[in-house]
Amino acid sequence: MLEELTISGLGVIEAASARFHPGFTVLTGETGAGKTMIVTSLHLLSGARADANRVRNGSPKAVVEGRFRLPGQGSAAAGTQTSGIQQDSVVAEILESTGAELDDDDTVIAVRTVGADGRSRAHLGGRSVPVGVMGRLTNAVLAIHGQNDQLRLLRPEHQRAALDAFAGARADKALTAYRRARDAWIEILDELDARRANYREIAQEADRLRFGIDEIAAVDPAPGEDEELAATIRRLTDLESIRTAAATSQDLVAGDGRSVIEGLGQVRDILETVADETLRALVPRVSEALTVITDVGAELTAFLSDLPADAEELDKLLTRQAELKALVRKYAPDIDGVIAWRMQAQARLAEIEDPRSSIEELEAAAATARTDVEAAAGKLHAVRAKSATSMANKVSAELRGLAMGDAALDVAVTPEPASADDRLGIDVVGTRAHAGADGADRVEFALIAHKNAHPLPIATSASGGELSRVMLALEVVLAEPTSGSVMVFDEVDAGVGGRAAVEIGKRLAGLARAHQVIVVTHLPQVAAFADNHLVIGKSSGRGAHTSTVRELDRDERVAELARMLAGLGESDTGKAHAEELLQTAERAKE
Repeated sequence: MLEELTISGLGVIEAASARFHPGFTVLTGETGAGKTMIVTSLHLLSGARADANRVRNGSPKAVVEGRFRLPGQGSAAAGTQTSGIQQDSVVAEILESTGAELDDDDTVIAVRTVGADGRSRAHLGGRSVPVGVMGRLTNAVLAIHGQNDQLRLLRPEHQRAALDAFAGARADKALTAYRRARDAWIEILDELDARRANYREIAQEADRLRFGIDEIAAVDPAPGEDEELAATIRRLTDLESIRTAAATSQDLVAGDGRSVIEGLGQVRDILETVADETLRALVPRVSEALTVITDVGAELTAFLSDLPADAEELDKLLTRQAELKALVRKYAPDIDGVIAWRMQAQARLAEIEDPRSSIEELEAAAATARTDVEAAAGKLHAVRAKSATSMANKVSAELRGLAMGDAALDVAVTPEPASADDRLGIDVVGTRAHAGADGADRVEFALIAHKNAHPLPIATSASGGELSRVMLALEVVLAEPTSGSVMVFDEVDAGVGGRAAVEIGKRLAGLARAHQVIVVTHLPQVAAFADNHLVIGKSSGRGAHTSTVRELDRDERVAELARMLAGLGESDTGKAHAEELLQTAERAKE
């Protein structure tokens, strides 16, 4: 519940504070006193857009501070209950994620500051938080209903949302399943559209990849082959000088006659037979040198045998090098890069040629997904249609209690028509419908003025007073399954009076048995049913108007009700009428 609201620098309010209690609280005051600023301050705490024009002239900033007792976070306030697991979980998640702290009395303070320059800041439980985060928390416990909400109720999407709220968990489950199926279908349709749009580009890409893969395969390069081939060609460009150098070296080392190997062999033999130990000690070293020279001779012999016998071998190598260079120019800086390109191209070709991703396969998958969406949409339609009857009956019963005679509400659920070329057209209960984000249904509220009247859309047939009562009846019905939230009504009784106003007061008082109800009203018949009465007063000074908020005792309530009764004010007649009205309301609440 909302326990306290403090405002400074907002509109006509220089500084004001009000304490709120469980049950039904009414706010009244003369026109221009600042009742609207009270509701505006609650909108700001709910995350509404900051407007620098709302900052009081001469004030550097407007500050709104609300103290809330949160459901399920501590001891419940007297006269209220927790509002359910879903609401509690949202509140708990926000408190934990932001590090906001509860006060010792299990309340949390939300603060919204709007500077004269339009900059806005929010604090929750002593922590700076984004405005949207604070708005999520306050919206979990606070619902504001004003004349703008009545206008929104005229729109089909808000009528559908109201029906889903009435249906509760059944609609939530069906809508979640529908959205999941629809998202999967749209994903396939998007891929199918992309495939169709890019079919030519994909075909051209596949041709390029195949050509490159085939061209590289025809050459069949080996890793590092370009570098090895270049080294070999460098040797062969001076083939004769290399052959002469290698042959001369091989002959000197291991040739017939006085070769190095033969000479070292003779040295070893001589040293092995000499009697001098110093000379004999040289034998191992000579033997080691002989081994090394023998290996050198063998390598020179092998090198000579590998050299091409003629210039044709060099021509073959140059031709091979030209083939490799042609690949390098087209595909990568070197042959290793060319080989890597071929592997990537093969993977990409397999991807775009995958039969599972073909247009035919996607068309089949889209048809299956469309069937899933139709099934989910049908279930959602059934839930809504069943709930529509129950909701219409309950709201109609409330309307009869709001002095609307035999008037009734009709809630029609029909498939949302789809155009012939609608990409998201589906079949729902035998009708082609558009699969929108919130289902394939059109929900329309219609007012039946009397028993023999035809249902007419409330958008075109309901007067302001009738719309106010439909809105209130709907809120009463929607509030039945829950308890413990804060409900704020800003002149939802506009356009009504007399007996209808009395009935509205009764309904609001009944709503306050399970909720904290705060109402801004100009009707004394409504104000008389309140448990608590706050008056917004105004005073003038220093060339500016200032508003104050004050809680009234019973005698003061009588005086305020007398003022509201056609401005009778302090007259005995006015007070007598006000006292009678107050007593009548008190008896009706018993």
